Amino acid sequence: MRLFLLTALTMIAFAANSVLNRMALAGGTIDATSFGTIRLVAGAGMLGLLCLGLRGGLRLGGAGRVAGVGALLLYIYGFSGAYTALDAGLGALILFGVVQITMFAGSLIAREAIPPRRALGAALAFAGLVWLLWPGAGPQVSVLHGLMMAAAGLGWGIYSLAGRKSTDALQGTAANFLLAAPLGLLLGLLIPASGGVRLGAEGIALAVLSGAVTSGLGYALWYRVLPDLPASSAAVAQLSVPVIAMAGGVLLLGETLGLPLIIAGAVVLGGVALSVVPVRGRR
Repeated sequence: MRLFLLTALTMIAFAANSVLNRMALAGGTIDATSFGTIRLVAGAGMLGLLCLGLRGGLRLGGAGRVAGVGALLLYIYGFSGAYTALDAGLGALILFGVVQITMFAGSLIAREAIPPRRALGAALAFAGLVWLLWPGAGPQVSVLHGLMMAAAGLGWGIYSLAGRKSTDALQGTAANFLLAAPLGLLLGLLIPASGGVRLGAEGIALAVLSGAVTSGLGYALWYRVLPDLPASSAAVAQLSVPVIAMAGGVLLLGETLGLPLIIAGAVVLGGVALSVVPVRGRR
């Protein structure tokens, strides 16, 4: 029961990143670039403190660090930029689908053995995403912002692939955030914010909450429960993130779920489930 509750809390934290980001940007109290930068810095601070407390120090080096930092920046700013227009649940669905497709592509590049079922699932998820983003085909989605979220998914997928080389996931994530934070501050100064820089108290508070709590503490909690979860359970748990984000968007932001979005979501999540959830062998 304790493991289930911790896992559920982690999935809620992951989904909350979408809701918090959309809430801040829809309210107009902060611009997308500033939100991403503050989230990154707050996450770096929290993860750094966790490593000092739990590991007794910080290690900034390690395999895959350059790829991890670059991919993290792509994820953070693509994610924030996309939520200037996308609903919370729709954004989470696109992000989740692209992450899984990127992981599948990484397996192909590494020439890993790909079961036919996994290939079929990835193709189904990709087809659902194409339908989501194709102008006039499915739900009404801003193609530009949909592609920004797809870029964020690509970044998180690459980040996950680079993280396979880490022997300590918490240390590796903290190092990536700490190294990316100064670059994020620089990007925040160089990238012009659409509509100008906005830094209201509510937007800053939501960005700090997203960075320190639902990102920093959320990732730390995930790495705590992941060793105790079977691979199939971890995969199924992550399928709940877009669903929770959609529910949060409806309850907290007044978003609506049309039939086309529900169908597209079922196609994407069905494809992901087919791809990542193993089938039990017959006894």
